[in-house]
Amino acid sequence: MSSTKAIVAVVAILALLLTLTVVGFSGDTLASPNSVTITTTSTATIVEGLTKTVDVGGTNQTSFGINPENIYAETNESIVTVQGVLTTDNGLVPTETVLGSGFVINSSNSEYIVTNYHVAGSAENLTVTFPDGNSYAAKVIGSDPYSDLAVVQASGVPASEYHPITLVSSSSLEVGQYVVAIGNPFGLARSMTFGIISQLGRTIQDPTAGNFSIANIIQFSAPINPGNSGGVLLNADGYVVGITTAVVSGSQGVGFAIPSDTIIQELPDLISAGSYNFHAYLGISGVDMSLQLAQASGTNYTYGVLVEEVVSGGPAAQAGIKAGSQTVTVDGEQYQVGGDIIVSINGTKITDNDALATYLAEYTISGQSAVLGVIRSGALTTVDVTLGSRPPVSS
Repeated sequence: MSSTKAIVAVVAILALLLTLTVVGFSGDTLASPNSVTITTTSTATIVEGLTKTVDVGGTNQTSFGINPENIYAETNESIVTVQGVLTTDNGLVPTETVLGSGFVINSSNSEYIVTNYHVAGSAENLTVTFPDGNSYAAKVIGSDPYSDLAVVQASGVPASEYHPITLVSSSSLEVGQYVVAIGNPFGLARSMTFGIISQLGRTIQDPTAGNFSIANIIQFSAPINPGNSGGVLLNADGYVVGITTAVVSGSQGVGFAIPSDTIIQELPDLISAGSYNFHAYLGISGVDMSLQLAQASGTNYTYGVLVEEVVSGGPAAQAGIKAGSQTVTVDGEQYQVGGDIIVSINGTKITDNDALATYLAEYTISGQSAVLGVIRSGALTTVDVTLGSRPPVSS
């Protein structure tokens, strides 16, 4: 599936746009341990240490369901512009200037800017521009390409520039809830759109994550464009529930955001260690089951993940997971059938790759054990597997 990456690129000689990342739905696994204490308030689940200067309470909800004017007034000063220089492989134009969005948070009494890895992770000469137009030199202090996240810290910024915004848990989100997106589309600073959450638990394929997918993604209908990457996705109370990251090329308002739970879980490691190294690794390549694949495989199971390949020496291989052994053609596409079909993990039903990746992202980390329910030779059996750690993206 073709798609584009949500940042604006300005070439050194010509004013050009950098396209959004290609987005698809496939997946291996993500992991994210619950490493931050949370407390429950009357309006939302607030993460300790991530504070906002204005308590919006419930004033942003009206009979319509959302009050965009209040939300914008109370949050727009938290949105910043992140700009840097990328070295390219283009012989004619050796560098590009990239421009995206970010937002200010406070953690342990220090201010940081959260943005996407594809905005700032590989950029040099970073600057952060605040709503009043003042710009400051900045650097990436922590990043995770597997989740497309980066934490930036600016130098010499007076306290008056910072307007931290609150992150809340995204675990209670539901399809149909209103959301607001604020960012810098095409460099138009602090532009707002709003819509609804159209689906949860998606996976997207992003070149920054290598051959792995980013799981547990929020799909929403608020329009976003190049430059929105790194901006906020807010709920009706004006709290951050996600970071906008990608759109489907040519779509009508189909956007994607990394959930706030992923940010919350990774933030302590990104700040203190500069990276996050707990992504679980199963070591398989599989496809979603369907009626046609079930018929070709000689099984009655029309859901689950059909294992086509198993990485040699990986966790699944060590656990004895079986790969496909016979090539069949279904609707013009070739598949490897005859391997295990994963239908559950730790007792939770797995309907497809999205469900498998989302479960691993929410509930597992590398080094943990898991019990896979698999269909093998027509019968249901279980396989114990110890999840590994993902190899570096560059490999």
